Amino acid sequence: MSACVPARAADSDRTERAHPPHSPPPTGSPRSRIAGADLSASVAVFLIALPLSLGIALATGAPLQAGLVAAAVGGIVAGRIGGSPLQVSGPAAGLTVVTADLIQHYGWRTTCAITVLAGISQLGLGCLRVARGALAVSPAIVHGMLAGIGVTIAVAQLHIVLGGTPQSSVPDNLLALPAQLANLHPAALSVSLLTLALLLLWPRIPGRPGRVLRTVPAALVAVTGATAAAAAAGLVLPKVDLPSWSNHALAGLPEGPVLGLAAAVLTTTLVCSVQSLLGAVAVDKLVSGRPGPGPVGRSDLDRELLGQGAANIVSGSLGGLPVAGVAVRSSANVKAGAVSRNSTMLHGVLVVIAALLMVPLLELIPLASLAALVMAVGIQMVSLHHIRTVTRHREVLVYAMTTLGVVSLGVLEGVALGIAVAVGVALHRLTRTRITHEEKEGVHHVHVRGQLTFLAVPRLSRVLHLVPQGADVVVALDGSFMDHAAYETLQDWQSTHTARGGTVGITGRRAGVRIAEPAALVSGHPPDGSEEAGASDAGCRCRPWTAWRNHQCERPRPLPGGDPRPGGADGTEGADGTDGAAEGEPETVQTGGHELRRGISAFQRNTAPLVRGELARLAREGQRPGQLFLTCADSRVVTSMITASGPGDLFVVRNVGNLVPPPGTESGDDSVAAAIEYAVEVLAVRSITVCGHSGCGAMQALLDTEPDGARTPLRRWLRHGRPSLRRMGDGSLPPSRLAGRAPTDAVERLCLTNVVQQLEHLRAHESVARAMKDGALELHGMYFHVGEAQAYLLTERDEEKVFDRVRSADLAM
Repeated sequence: MSACVPARAADSDRTERAHPPHSPPPTGSPRSRIAGADLSASVAVFLIALPLSLGIALATGAPLQAGLVAAAVGGIVAGRIGGSPLQVSGPAAGLTVVTADLIQHYGWRTTCAITVLAGISQLGLGCLRVARGALAVSPAIVHGMLAGIGVTIAVAQLHIVLGGTPQSSVPDNLLALPAQLANLHPAALSVSLLTLALLLLWPRIPGRPGRVLRTVPAALVAVTGATAAAAAAGLVLPKVDLPSWSNHALAGLPEGPVLGLAAAVLTTTLVCSVQSLLGAVAVDKLVSGRPGPGPVGRSDLDRELLGQGAANIVSGSLGGLPVAGVAVRSSANVKAGAVSRNSTMLHGVLVVIAALLMVPLLELIPLASLAALVMAVGIQMVSLHHIRTVTRHREVLVYAMTTLGVVSLGVLEGVALGIAVAVGVALHRLTRTRITHEEKEGVHHVHVRGQLTFLAVPRLSRVLHLVPQGADVVVALDGSFMDHAAYETLQDWQSTHTARGGTVGITGRRAGVRIAEPAALVSGHPPDGSEEAGASDAGCRCRPWTAWRNHQCERPRPLPGGDPRPGGADGTEGADGTDGAAEGEPETVQTGGHELRRGISAFQRNTAPLVRGELARLAREGQRPGQLFLTCADSRVVTSMITASGPGDLFVVRNVGNLVPPPGTESGDDSVAAAIEYAVEVLAVRSITVCGHSGCGAMQALLDTEPDGARTPLRRWLRHGRPSLRRMGDGSLPPSRLAGRAPTDAVERLCLTNVVQQLEHLRAHESVARAMKDGALELHGMYFHVGEAQAYLLTERDEEKVFDRVRSADLAM
């Protein structure tokens, strides 16, 4: 199996132990600190896993020991081998319906064998490195599958809550519900209601006592409280029954029809793999968003598949339930401050100890309490947040059909139905094209929304022939694809229309990318007379971030007789888009207001329609950026481009030299300190980045400044950079450098040193120091090499300040 482990797997543990950049030096032994965090997290996860494992085993109809076996194996095996260090694996509620169906059809021993075969399948998928391909499944299908499973669990466990026995399917359970309500079991119902009440109210205890009490998991409190109440009241109820481990049933040879067994293995593999991979991605998001201990390596999804496969092989062989990543336990693990895979493994060891030593206590738990706990988990799987998300993305039909399919037909059938509906919706969107025609101020506007394929050609031709001969026309293509049939139709009509004295301007961009085959379509001057309208962008290959001076796009204009040669009479065109200068005259480039107006017009036409909805949301909700980004005013440093950020992501402060005046400095300018205070105390940003860059003019000026020079505003400002000069010349401090090479010259060395020094100034600000002490803020250093278009992040290596290159491949790690 080691031959299948991805190359990055060997570095995973080393990544987990890395210290966060710019964090305060540890005060104690790193090993003891990390071990303490992992130990406390493992206890918290164990206290959640113990009752849930028993409850899930009860819901599937498996021996209750099977839940404990799966929890222990998931923690130890998947925790050690898997590629997501903080994900906790074990028996998952998402597998309840699948496992219950397998037990009903094939019996327990064959179900264990199916679990082993599913684990072998996961090992094969991990070796083939197809883990990320599994994430291509529409989220609406995944969330619909989980919602359907949740409904099935809740309806089945409701019968046990009421004191009865569940049926084999949701329709049967719903049909039997009236009779069950007529024959309530008061003792079971009271224990269940007490369990649900504790689950609901425990996390909502207010005040300081609530913060202390909430450290004990609500699931443990609910089951313990209900068990204690039932014992105190002397209620006679079915309780947990854990036979001797010597009688525990292990896996047997699979028995049944081959096709049925193959479908069972496929279903188990699918649900286990998708749930585990999505859980690993979710854990990465939780880890990146928490302000606590140092960074943990990003999940290696292929290695995670290998770990899950190995865990399922071991769990099935030992008579345990199928294993998958579990969201509730993983979230608790991250929130409890775990910093390595040791917490997951320790929780598995604690489950083993409990299974061996705590049997008398576990057998006091009423089954009704476990059923109420699992029913609550099933209800939570129908997430209102997910429903709102799929509704916003117009995928609620896929979600609903998947859910109904899982509830009425089964998991595999429901997922297949969801995939079929998703494909149908995608085809409908591909073929759905809306074409409109209107006239404004003498100009005819034809707007095509959607993909322009041969299916839309009849409608396109019909609308285009509504345009009178000789009219001025703007055709707006609002889509990302146009096939050859539509292209020829539009081109033929355009040629005919311009030959009869009309003008045609064709526009169409989506996210700055031209629609297929646009260049030959353009043959018209802006019909409304403005330089920026209509065809001003036609044929333009410039991106939204292209510098004004590099916009050399020509706009063809039809000559008398329909000759579509570009430009004026001599075929030339000025850089401003007007007719070209006479032959032999120098080209004139207009700057200033003209370029600004052209840029704003391009934004309003191309970008504003794409971001208007997001900006409207930000206008309603206010800004909530996650980071303060402090960088130089240099025009070559485009913050949104080098960070791939958008509106509302960064709170940006720019000044000459990316300087942070120390607090208390009499500079006459508190703007930087005010921005820092506002970002930390009002916006509650989670990180601050100081970004320097190559070729910084401010650093060059610092090196060239004479002590007795003139006291200009620039020189007065640059005095905040003198500590960087002194730091660079201090031989007792380790130098700042780029990974793999030394600075090319004194300016680059000062640029790197200045980032380190300004971070020191940041730490001196009271609001920053307080937030860092509370673990709510991180500081980062960054260096952008303009000529290489390469970003570097600051790390500390044995007290040495090193800027590491950020590579595009890091996104996949």
